[in-house]
Amino acid sequence: MIGLMGDPHPVTGKQKPLLRAYSIASPSWDEELEFYSIKVPDGPLTSRLQHIKVGDEVILRPKPVGTLVHDALLPGKRLYFFSTGTGFAPFASLLREPDTFENYDEVIITHTCRDLADLAYGRNLIAYIKQDEMMIELFGADNLAKIRYYPTTTREQSPKMGRITTLIENGELFSDLGVPPLDPATDRAMVCGSLAFNVDIKALMEKAGLHEGANSEPGQFVIEKAFVG
Repeated sequence: MIGLMGDPHPVTGKQKPLLRAYSIASPSWDEELEFYSIKVPDGPLTSRLQHIKVGDEVILRPKPVGTLVHDALLPGKRLYFFSTGTGFAPFASLLREPDTFENYDEVIITHTCRDLADLAYGRNLIAYIKQDEMMIELFGADNLAKIRYYPTTTREQSPKMGRITTLIENGELFSDLGVPPLDPATDRAMVCGSLAFNVDIKALMEKAGLHEGANSEPGQFVIEKAFVG
């Protein structure tokens, strides 16, 4: 939870903190915290948060929560990150974690947005991870080669159009990547996006025979419930 102090109450003059849930986009080993958010022009928090300057105070709740952790998944061969919009944020962190590469032979990240510009953060980050000398030294070129990026748009024309749920249902995702359909014996998935997207993906995972996991009972897929992107 991060936020700012709200405006003073017109009568009492007291201020209350204005807090929202954000996924941490930086890896756990980084000395800085990074967050990724849309800018809502009239949003109570982001309308102000986007204008903060160096030295301004930001509220940060000390205890992180969430379900997108490796301990919530059973061992597998192929890991899918399914994201829409700013739901890419937790995967920006996990793509820079050693366990992601040690636990899987292949890491497929899908990112669906309305417009091409909304894909820029993820596209640039993945390019950086694969090409930066420090990243290559940290993880090894062979491990970074496991990352496969599958961006799609739903409104603006792009090389790949369509909702990822549709591309899963019609098999296009798998044929494009040259991988078999979802298999509970080998495939694991993490999901982060809008509430409707999470519900739709969950139904597709269960239809494929994958069982939802949790920190206390690992499974074959997990959905972020603390954050809606």
